Amino acid sequence: MKELEILLDRRWILKSEDKELYYKVRDSIGEIRRFATEKMGCQIIENSLLVKMEKIPAIPQAFMGIEDFTSREEYVFLCMLLMFLEDKDGEEQFILSQLTEYIEANMPGTPVDWTIYTNRRRMVKVLRYAASQGLIKVTDGSDDLFMDEKSGEVLYENTGASRYFMRNFSRDIMDYTSPEDFRESDWFDVDEDRGIARRHRVYKRLLFSVGMYKNAGPEEDFEYLKYYGRRLAEDLEQNFDCQVHIHKGSAFFMMGDDCRMGSAFPGNNALSDIILLCCGKIREKVTGGLWKTGSDDRIIVEKIEFENMLKEVKAEKGSGFTKNYREMPEGEFVRELTESLERWTFIQCDENQHQVEIYPSAGKMAGCYPEDYTGGNKNEQ
Repeated sequence: MKELEILLDRRWILKSEDKELYYKVRDSIGEIRRFATEKMGCQIIENSLLVKMEKIPAIPQAFMGIEDFTSREEYVFLCMLLMFLEDKDGEEQFILSQLTEYIEANMPGTPVDWTIYTNRRRMVKVLRYAASQGLIKVTDGSDDLFMDEKSGEVLYENTGASRYFMRNFSRDIMDYTSPEDFRESDWFDVDEDRGIARRHRVYKRLLFSVGMYKNAGPEEDFEYLKYYGRRLAEDLEQNFDCQVHIHKGSAFFMMGDDCRMGSAFPGNNALSDIILLCCGKIREKVTGGLWKTGSDDRIIVEKIEFENMLKEVKAEKGSGFTKNYREMPEGEFVRELTESLERWTFIQCDENQHQVEIYPSAGKMAGCYPEDYTGGNKNEQ
């Protein structure tokens, strides 16, 4: 179901940007809504502006943030922009100074000083992101002028889509006091470890994350896979070009050539090739008996030992790397590879214990692990 893939891949489909695709998806909205609500518990928003699937992760992870942002202040500016647009009609225009004055007047705590270049640069980054997502349009001027000087002006237009950017909450978030409050389930008075809530969580974990790990969530999720994994695999493989691989301590949604959703590994780039070489080296360590897998397929090694493994890869295969990685200093190479492996959740570094936990996904890429089971065939209650 390509239309379902498109909604999973994109934030939304705006009628103003792709009218043909917008109507194509709306024609299939009944089938899409049925799968989204029954299997994942995701709400479908459909109106004259857009079609959107509310993709709320079962377990929030760092990679799910906005990649363009590098500071908390940028998220704050984005929230202030959404508040500002809330009072604007669709197609209503405004100038940048109106927005900056609004932020100055409404920002909690210390007022924003727009004479500081860092603040202006962060604001410009947020505005460019908002424009790329279809929240606003640049009607006249350039934000480079504001980057250079606080008096620089740009004329924008509100598209009206900003009202659907944030998720819908079932409670008043003004009562929330910590980030954990946002993670509370909407399944009030329902046993989340059984039935519909658990099914929604398992589907989300497979579709929204790189991998699903037994130690990184409720153990009941793997009980679900034990009994209903075969049905789940058949369901997903019927709707997507994919294979579902289920192991003792992990499960993966493996996309086929015709499946396009989000960022996929490996990509067509040098970094992916090097990561695969690292995964191959992990396999050598495992098959050679130097590294042992635990009962849940995880491998835990000392950080210095892991870094030495990365250096081995560069020493042995570096002559075939692109110039950038071939000439990269050893320390920088280790740091970049470690960060990339963590970003793809292939590993997790424990700085306190000076250890690296290698997740089964890295072993899967290297072919270390056989498929331990494919799920049962019992009927779900």
